[in-house]
Amino acid sequence: MSTLKIVKGTIVTMNKGRDIFKGDIFIKDDRIEEIGPSIERNADMEIDAEGKVIIPGLIQTHIHLTQTLFKGMADDLELLDWLRKRIWPLEGNHTEETNYISAKLGLAELIKSGTTSIIDMATVNHTESIINAIDESGFRAIVGKCMMDYGTGVPDSLMENRDNSIRESVRLLKKWHGKRNERIKYAFAPRFVVSCTEELLVKVRDLAREYGVMVHTHASENRGEIELVQRDRGMRNIQYLHKLKMTGEDLILAHCIWLDDEEMKILADTGTKVSHCPNSNLKLASGIAKIPELLDLGVSVSIGIDGAPCNNNLDIFREMRSGALIQKARLLNPTVMPAEKVFELATVNGAKAMGMENEIGSLEVGKKADIVIMDLNKISTTPNMEDNIISQLVYSASASHVETTIIDGKIIMRDRELLTLNEKTIMKDANRLIRGQMEKLKI
Repeated sequence: MSTLKIVKGTIVTMNKGRDIFKGDIFIKDDRIEEIGPSIERNADMEIDAEGKVIIPGLIQTHIHLTQTLFKGMADDLELLDWLRKRIWPLEGNHTEETNYISAKLGLAELIKSGTTSIIDMATVNHTESIINAIDESGFRAIVGKCMMDYGTGVPDSLMENRDNSIRESVRLLKKWHGKRNERIKYAFAPRFVVSCTEELLVKVRDLAREYGVMVHTHASENRGEIELVQRDRGMRNIQYLHKLKMTGEDLILAHCIWLDDEEMKILADTGTKVSHCPNSNLKLASGIAKIPELLDLGVSVSIGIDGAPCNNNLDIFREMRSGALIQKARLLNPTVMPAEKVFELATVNGAKAMGMENEIGSLEVGKKADIVIMDLNKISTTPNMEDNIISQLVYSASASHVETTIIDGKIIMRDRELLTLNEKTIMKDANRLIRGQMEKLKI
């Protein structure tokens, strides 16, 4: 048994009442045991958070740790060219070592920017090296092996035999799902309709239900993608997934930009979840998702960074800011996507997307101790009056304001120093390995 007390901080609870107050948090092992204005109990360790802001660990529901090594390697391309000319060849050239370091590089950046939980889509090969990196870092993740058994422009190194893809996915699920005190979970991850046969998708649907796990895929990110699906399957993305009976609360779809009214209604009626990736969508010129409209329909929407090469950073604070601003400009309405709503996407909505709303996403007694301590006493966040904390977090804060990151009750970063990952070694290895990748592919 271990105990930790955080004292004298301004606590942004994100509970049902959205309470914000100055006080203490008492953690026993992996859970919050007490929270209040003043806790008179001794703990094994105490963190003085006076003048600091304490928030729930932030949650990203769509990311590719396997791509972090490729940051800056695929700029200024639209989605399908981005995939075929750069990302797929780079992913196909991964080794266990490059995938492992790519994951560690991403995890280090995520921890330093206040993200404590993700839903990750790995690549086709060497997925276990990513899971090992997650395990060693102490991070919380739902992760799945990318599945691809169809499509044009796919390198041989990524094109799979369907049975082998399923067999490896099930092996990883049985080995890792629910491990490390439920910190690591598995999800089936067919890449998208364009790269999956109907037989694979149907088998994934049935296996996900058999094992009680999520399905994580992309949908309706790009107009060219939708045209391919229409030609190949005879209908639009969401209609097709619904026809296959894949839609539902255990399906999370990244992007969902180009939806018609019928598809939006399908998502709302079935409880299918959407991960919004605003900066990726802007950088690839894919478009702007109708997030306020989806929220008005009752669709569960959360937020994600996507892969580093279509974003070039993993800072969720930048993502929240963009998520708010692009909707105001799209609708010519400054009142849409207020800071409070966007912060919900990164906390309580993210928890719901992961199926963990009773465990994470808010600071409440009984929930997991996934906690971030921030120092907003910086020039970029001054003046920092107490009545606009959420506004500061969404519009002004950045990764540099994150001071301490706690996951599952364990301190993963303290005073900007990573405790489970060696930052300098990771950077050295990443620079060495990407040079080797570029030489092999003649990039």
